[in-house]
Amino acid sequence: MGILSPLRGRIWARGDAPASVLSVPNLISFVRILLTPVFIAVALANPEPGAARTAAAVLFAVLIATDFVDGWIARGRNLVTDLGKLVDPIADKAITGSAFVVLSILGELDWWITAVVLVREVGITLYRLVVATQVVIAADWAGKAKTMAQGIALPLALLPLQAWVGEWGHWVCVATMSVAVALTIYSGLEFAVQAARSRR
Repeated sequence: MGILSPLRGRIWARGDAPASVLSVPNLISFVRILLTPVFIAVALANPEPGAARTAAAVLFAVLIATDFVDGWIARGRNLVTDLGKLVDPIADKAITGSAFVVLSILGELDWWITAVVLVREVGITLYRLVVATQVVIAADWAGKAKTMAQGIALPLALLPLQAWVGEWGHWVCVATMSVAVALTIYSGLEFAVQAARSRR
């Protein structure tokens, strides 16, 4: 096993041989992280309802959608790696966390909600990194449901929905965001229980 051995292996091909850390699913996750600052810049370019907000919502939706793409590729082509299990959730948290912060900066989401979400996300990410050499905890159903709920609520909140369709657009955003925040808190508690069991 040489120092370059993790770089070797399968990048795209199916098989049972070890996958490279530079496999296509991992590269997608890295690109998602690198595009997160671009999303922030677009979202804050113009706070008024219009093209910039719409573009930010579309970019966010694409970045979230690629989470399902890289997971589908990794499982379908047997390219799952321990690095991927760490980087993929980090990419999710970078994207969704930045969206919560953007909405609070724009005055459309209370800062306490963003703070609760960030404490949950950052706490779990740091825990994953600390115990990575001992155990890798993959995302469970609650975490995936949370990601999906956020993937629906956040682009709706970023879109100038109320300007387009009126007051009921506001309540759609409130309802979807409430579900997303509730699942964020629940999945955090579920992760804590799972982590405690894994440590035992």
